Amino acid sequence: MNEQRVKRDPEGTRRRILEAATEQFTKLGLAGARVDAIATAAGTNERMLYYYFASKEGLYVAVLEAMYAQFSQREQGLDLSGLPPADAIRELAQSIWAHLRENPQWLSLINNENLHEGRYLERSSHLRETISPVVDLLRTTLERGAAAGQFRQGVDPLDFYVTLVGMGYYIVSNRFTIDMFTGRNYAEQSRQEAIAAMHLEMLLTYLRPAN
Repeated sequence: MNEQRVKRDPEGTRRRILEAATEQFTKLGLAGARVDAIATAAGTNERMLYYYFASKEGLYVAVLEAMYAQFSQREQGLDLSGLPPADAIRELAQSIWAHLRENPQWLSLINNENLHEGRYLERSSHLRETISPVVDLLRTTLERGAAAGQFRQGVDPLDFYVTLVGMGYYIVSNRFTIDMFTGRNYAEQSRQEAIAAMHLEMLLTYLRPAN
């Protein structure tokens, strides 16, 4: 790709670099990914990569930010306001769990960053902005349910969100070792549906008001 074309399409160049970097970091992690390989796959040169992202570490942070933003945007796009509170919780949970199943590269990146103890995400100035709208969406739903007498009062929306995500995350991120250890393959659709139904019942049972 010649440099004139790059200059005419800066957003396209940046997007291609992010896409190539996502694949490299997913497969090889931060340490194993190579800047020259990312640039080649993106159809550009290393100079442009450094121009947009300053360093390999800066590009890695940008990839993580983009993945979290994509996750958040999907959930923000849900219209839960017209649903009964329990159905809204079901819709949100199913959407989040489906996203985890459909985006295994997202899990690979998160697992890799956990090996780094979150030190690169700590550099992000935008990360927490991505989670706030989703937690606010959940907060509104929990408040509607409590006001209608269908949910208990005082449920912490962030704790509930982390619990909800964790249920789906574990089943997807550990699917291979669970299969080897237990002989049950949770990548099968019937298994996914069965455990999702169990998780939803657990969540909604917790939310019901005490008698």
